[in-house]
Order: sequence, then C-alpha cells, then structure tokens
Amino acid sequence: MAEEFVQSLARGLQVITAFNADRPRMTLSEVAVAAGLSRAAARRFLHTLAELGYVRTDGRLFELTPHVLRLGTAYLSGFGLPKLAQPHLERLSAEIGESTSAAVLDGTDIVYVARVSTRRIMTVGIAVGTRFPAFATSMGRVLLAALTPDELDSYFVAADLTPPTPRTVHDEAALRAILRTVGEQGWAEVDQELEAGLYSLAAPIRDADRRVVAAINVSTTSPERPAELRDRVIETAGAVSADLASTALR
Repeated sequence: MAEEFVQSLARGLQVITAFNADRPRMTLSEVAVAAGLSRAAARRFLHTLAELGYVRTDGRLFELTPHVLRLGTAYLSGFGLPKLAQPHLERLSAEIGESTSAAVLDGTDIVYVARVSTRRIMTVGIAVGTRFPAFATSMGRVLLAALTPDELDSYFVAADLTPPTPRTVHDEAALRAILRTVGEQGWAEVDQELEAGLYSLAAPIRDADRRVVAAINVSTTSPERPAELRDRVIETAGAVSADLASTALR
C-alpha cells in the first residue's frame, strides 16, 4: 500500500545497488547520477550507510564494504535452494568436468545463488551474487519461459535488450518465439550470446507445486556432446527439484 511505502529506505537501497562490477568506486556526483538522486540526498544516504558500516570512503571515492554481504546472506540462509543444489552441482561438475551454476530471476536479471567453477571461462568472474541480463543467458531463458503472459509483457517493457555479443538474439519477437520453444522442450541453450566462445545449457528447478523457481546450467567453451550434456543437466535439475519438493513436505 502506498501509505506504507518507506521512501527513505527505497532510496538507501538505490544507493547500495548503484554500485556494481563496472562501478565499484564512485564519487558523490557519480553515485547521485547512478542512483537517480540529488547530490544532497546521495550525500545523506552515503554518510548514513558509512555510519552503519555498509560504505567506506577515502574522502572522495565511495565503495561498499563486505558488511553488505550480510544482506545477501540473510536471503540465502532463509532460501534453502542453494544448500540443496550445491551437492548436485558439485556432482555434475565432477562428472562432466565443467562449471555448473544455479540462478534465480530478479527483475530483468538472473542472480547466481550457487556455483561450482572448474576454471575461469569468462572474462568476468562469476560468483554467488553475480548478475547477467536474463534474455542473453540459458538460465534466464528458462526462467523467462515460465512467466505468465502478463509477467513476460512487463519484463519486455523493463528489459534493456542491448546485445552483449554480435550473436545475441535481442529482437523481442524472436526472443518470444525462443521462449515458447524453451517452455515446450524444458531446457534452453545459448551459444556465444553472453560472451564469445561460451556455450551454456540450462534446465528449470521446480518446487512442490511444479512452479519454476530457479534454474541450473552447465557452461563450457566446447560442447563435444551437447545431447548428453542436455540430458545430464535435465536429470540434475530434476534431482534438485525432487529434493526441494521433499523438503517442503516435511
């Protein structure tokens, strides 16, 4: 309800989320622009966050502190999926020798909630909390395919479809067609659409009510046996889904 909306809290969160991998350290003016605030408002929120230990400054540049991780830890500790998925991801990674991950949809991005890395295969390091545009990722397409028509319409209104690579499908009509196929077949793949040389295949994780709540994937630079890879990912996603459903019934 509008009367229960705390604007100052919302703005404080805007300041925190203004920092990212491309903007790890910013001046006051840069924070104001990135968060959509006036300089005066940005200053107040930055100094409040600094007093609370979430931000530090050298007098000119501001950056987040590890204290911010407490916010994510609170979510992950209350969300049992990462703990359930981790051993399955480790087993799959060990069997196929490739990196595996689990992610959820957050706005127009996917956010990694579990990860097993065999080697660095992207120019950007991936860890729990890493975000990528959903439309350009295999896990994102699995998650988008599960949205209702109204939710998908809202996604396309909000999403920035700037293609990360020349091979990225970024036309809305073409993406909608891909998502219909993904929903029908139960898995998604992207080949060099997030980064050149990177192939990824994903399948959905479902809760006890069969709702898609997350996705897992395998990422590799050279899919030698894509059909076998697909079957193993689908099998692992099914095992995680079964554990999730079993936990909910206890």
